[in-house]
Amino acid sequence: MAIDIHGKVVDYKKFTIVLPTLNEEETAPRLVHKLMDRYKGIHIIVEDDSSDATTAEKIRKIASGSKSVKIVRRREMQKIKGLSSSVIDGILSSDTEYSIVMDADFQHPYEKVADIARKLDEGYNIVVANRKEVKEWPLYRKIISLTLIRLADFILTAEGRQRCDDVFSGFFGVRCNFFANIYRNNSKRFVKNGFKILFDLLKCIDKGSIKICNVPYSFGTRGGGSSKAGVKQAMALLKSFIT
Repeated sequence: MAIDIHGKVVDYKKFTIVLPTLNEEETAPRLVHKLMDRYKGIHIIVEDDSSDATTAEKIRKIASGSKSVKIVRRREMQKIKGLSSSVIDGILSSDTEYSIVMDADFQHPYEKVADIARKLDEGYNIVVANRKEVKEWPLYRKIISLTLIRLADFILTAEGRQRCDDVFSGFFGVRCNFFANIYRNNSKRFVKNGFKILFDLLKCIDKGSIKICNVPYSFGTRGGGSSKAGVKQAMALLKSFIT
């Protein structure tokens, strides 16, 4: 048990952090260490798409054999490569009541895990960390991102689906059983080699049918690695729009 800044008792043993990683050997081990130190009892699943075992080996050293940290070498298990596939596998393999998805490069502040966990514990089905400020993006990237978000919002609204303040957020929490039921009934609408898993989830949920909450945060400076955005990701997003 732990008491958060709002004075609420939170049992972090009920939560699993899902970390999709891709060659993030400099940042992922440090993040795992900080999560274990700050949120006593929390579970962590690292879904590693890296080309070699460096990231996994460094995390194993940090975890020191802890049973609460699980590392999946996806290439060795011949799993579908992609952020969305990693997140899906991580949530579905979780044994806890809730899962929280976040990046491993420190652009998602690990301090916000407490706010997401608290809201999930209050009964929300999905809690989305929405970007209120983006520190390092140039203007053109902000314009492209905003345009795509507006398009995604339009699609969700036109289909009568659930919306939130940041439909492309990669930092969110969900009830595991709820996610599993949605995925089981709509698996073909999820673009597994894509990277906008939250959007794929929302387009399968009728508007107003769930309790959803937004938690604002400042999108931080990358602690290492580089952006994965490219042609393949753009094509995957287009597929998400039309699937």
